[in-house]
Amino acid sequence: MRIPSAPTRRAVIAGGLAAALLAVASSARADPGPARIHAGSLVLIGGALKEDNTRVYGEIIERAGGPAARIGVITAASVPESQDPHADDPEQCSNSACNGAHYADVFKRHGAADAQWIPLDVDHVANADSDAVVAQVESMTGFFFGGGDQYRYVTTLLRGDAHRDSKVLAAIRAKLARGAVVAGSSAGAQIASGPDMVTGGESYEGLRDGSAPGYFDDPTRLGYLPEGGFGFLRSGLVDTHTGAYGREGRALRLASDTGHDRVYALEENTALVVDRPGSPREHLSVLGPNGVAVLDLRDARARDSADGWSLRRARYSHLTDGDRYDPRTWRVRVAPGKHVLAPTATTAVPPNTDVFHSAANPDGTPYSFRTTARALASTRGQDSAIATTFETGPQFTVTLTKGRGFAAFTGDGATAGTLVALQVDIAPGR
Repeated sequence: MRIPSAPTRRAVIAGGLAAALLAVASSARADPGPARIHAGSLVLIGGALKEDNTRVYGEIIERAGGPAARIGVITAASVPESQDPHADDPEQCSNSACNGAHYADVFKRHGAADAQWIPLDVDHVANADSDAVVAQVESMTGFFFGGGDQYRYVTTLLRGDAHRDSKVLAAIRAKLARGAVVAGSSAGAQIASGPDMVTGGESYEGLRDGSAPGYFDDPTRLGYLPEGGFGFLRSGLVDTHTGAYGREGRALRLASDTGHDRVYALEENTALVVDRPGSPREHLSVLGPNGVAVLDLRDARARDSADGWSLRRARYSHLTDGDRYDPRTWRVRVAPGKHVLAPTATTAVPPNTDVFHSAANPDGTPYSFRTTARALASTRGQDSAIATTFETGPQFTVTLTKGRGFAAFTGDGATAGTLVALQVDIAPGR
């Protein structure tokens, strides 16, 4: 069976989802209501979760009860069997049923007592209000939402313009409140978002054209759903595949446009673990080989001019394995064993002419923004670095600055890893 990795950057999602979303998109943001006190936890992965990532799978299983864990697998973000031309080929299929069976097998191989596909997809929307499926959900101790298109989760598990919970989603929400773990990768992490959940777009086009409510056939157009996703995590916007697809720019633009002051920008094969989401005791930690960027817009100021859009005084923190974060105090707690980095490089930070890893650049490099940020942190005597977008007309310039509060940490004593409060300024050029 062919499990989809990260969705292709230029893919146009089939099945009429674009038209459906445009029917419900509006410029007014849904009232998020009071935060719920949750005893459970979230494990949100930035996509491309590898089958051999024993630490992340093991974390989900441990939080679901260890050897007694029973994982409910939900893959409604995938196409249903009716839309998969390879549905009858177990080596090539990539639909909700075969993806669900795949993940169930992976969880069992990693030590779960049981893992079952929850039979939900856009061809079986009624199952989300089935008492039998609710009973199946009630028998689980943890849940995993797979990748694909997050709007399929909206159409499958939410009801009406007010986005009321289906019976199945209400049961999962109640399980989370009582202590269950809810995990997800890619679209399965995005759907945990509250209001203004991103629906697509590229960084350059987002910076140039701004965001708009809706879901668009043009995959470069920055769109969002004002009503949001399931609202499990409301302390910041959520984005995924961040460094691999260069999404830092789109995340900053969307947050600025919609009035959010924080984004959790998740990188691939790495988890953001959230304990007690929605409560005053909510805290976060990072698990995996890449990291999670926290984009801070509390002091940021955006401006539109004849030359284009600009943003000043945003801040970028990049958390790596073992680091913790308190959203209430905005404080990063660096993992034990990491030390303050003493910059040793004496040559200037290398030029970066594709800071957001443009899909239009066949020679582009993933994690380009992060690479420049780390190079600056490692360079002695250089307080700022300039990078540009691959595209022109206008070309955007990104300036990274070691300003007040900046700090960098290393785990091996030589290379930059965790970064805290690096200033980010974006300005249009010619």
